[in-house]
Parts: sequence; C-alpha cells; structure tokens
Amino acid sequence: MLITTDLLARGIDVQQVGLVINYELPIKKENYIHRIGRAGRFGRKGTAINFILPQDARFIKEIQDHYNTQIEEMPTDLDDL
Repeated sequence: MLITTDLLARGIDVQQVGLVINYELPIKKENYIHRIGRAGRFGRKGTAINFILPQDARFIKEIQDHYNTQIEEMPTDLDDL
C-alpha cells in the first residue's frame, strides 16, 4: 500500500503499484499524470480511481483536454470493471 500527497507525486519509483486512488484531485492538472503514473509502470496495466465532487467535473474536463484522454465514469456494477 502506498499513501502519498502531491509532495511525492514526482520522483518516486515504487514497483508493482497496480491501483492509485485519488480521494482529492491534485491542485495542478500537470500533477495528475504523475500521480496516476505510479500505477501500471513499465508496460503493466494499472487503474486510477478518482473520487470527485460535482464541482470537480470542470477540472476533470480540463485534465482530459490537457492530456487528450477520456476519464471514464466508474460503473455502478463493479463486476463490469
């Protein structure tokens, strides 16, 4: 288990982290990729889960636009993952 903040979002290399949970989004959208990049390193698959509030939806859109990606909403049935 790895618990960290934006202070350790960059520059650490922890092997075999398969899941990153963001209970709070980073302040800067540039730090998002460093946080979720702890999962799935070296060609392995990883998962990132973001807990967000309705007011975070705009920031999620900014992150998606910045990284040219799509952040999917988690299915209500976790078996669909």
